[in-house]
Amino acid sequence: MIDFTKLDYLKSGNERQKRAYEVLQKYQVFEKLKSYSPVLAGTIPLEIDIEGSDLDIICEVDLEFREDFLDDISFSRLIPSDVDVKVENVIINEEKSIVLNFMLEEFPIEIFGQNRSPVQQNAYRHMMAEYRILQEKGEDFKHRIIELKRQGIKTEPAFGLLMELKNPYEDLLKF
Repeated sequence: MIDFTKLDYLKSGNERQKRAYEVLQKYQVFEKLKSYSPVLAGTIPLEIDIEGSDLDIICEVDLEFREDFLDDISFSRLIPSDVDVKVENVIINEEKSIVLNFMLEEFPIEIFGQNRSPVQQNAYRHMMAEYRILQEKGEDFKHRIIELKRQGIKTEPAFGLLMELKNPYEDLLKF
């Protein structure tokens, strides 16, 4: 079982995972976000990413202090000054969230923050369910997921199609 709360597994992964590790280390992303308990989620950890897939970093952020979080990121120089950053305040499942999108080298980066531990956030819970399903169903299933993603279908709906789930975002949380 992989410990997805640490980045070490990327060092022995596929080429894209190794490259993601290099970029995250070079910019000290997790070190600079340490006080927000960052976790890499999404498709790259599961090796079901496609070209253009982003590095999804989920964090615990007390949104009452949203400005402090943005200042921390700015002052830590996590994001180089010449990089455009899109910041959105959104409500997801009735919970305030913050989303930052920007590029670091060839990787689109998304930092997602909610006022809860990353391992309790749906992005992590979905990833863990998808990991278990991929382990159980094998390489052919994995390749079918990737092919659906290449056709423009998002990850959870791709799992939903192959597993005949009515509401994949909710149903995956039951695994």
